[in-house]
Amino acid sequence: MSKQEIVSDWFYQYNHDVYHFLVYYTGRRDPEDLVQEVFIKALKGLDKFSGDSSPKTWLFSIARNVAIDEIRKQKRRGSDQQVNLDEAYNIGHNETPDQLVLIDERHQELYNAIHQLKSSYKDVVMLRGIKELSVDETAKVLNWSNQKVRTTYSRALKALGQIQGGFNNE
Repeated sequence: MSKQEIVSDWFYQYNHDVYHFLVYYTGRRDPEDLVQEVFIKALKGLDKFSGDSSPKTWLFSIARNVAIDEIRKQKRRGSDQQVNLDEAYNIGHNETPDQLVLIDERHQELYNAIHQLKSSYKDVVMLRGIKELSVDETAKVLNWSNQKVRTTYSRALKALGQIQGGFNNE
């Protein structure tokens, strides 16, 4: 298999996961260009993929770095675009509305709460809680130890609960 065929295969397997990760991470409604950038970087860096982790884990590492770069660019431009998850989840899908998962007000509150967390907490919540990566996969994406992932995730969930508790009391 050629490099292009490998990355193309990964694109068909993981593009929706990468897309949704980038929506949550960057707050952009239209991360298609970022998804494309992730897979271009994967193609260019395929020789560096050692196979120690799954392709999905490696792609999330790339996506996280692309997202961090994008957030820095947004801050420099002064753009603080908030995302409406109802709109974001319906962009770029061929499924019928009946097949799409309904995103309700609580999902929007969760999104807002996640973005109030400090960066390390946000990273681990998105990878473990939203994208459901294992502790080991999350550790590889973040370049942390498994214990740090467990501890940070526990603390992040506690912080998230306190933030969401504030929403419920308003």
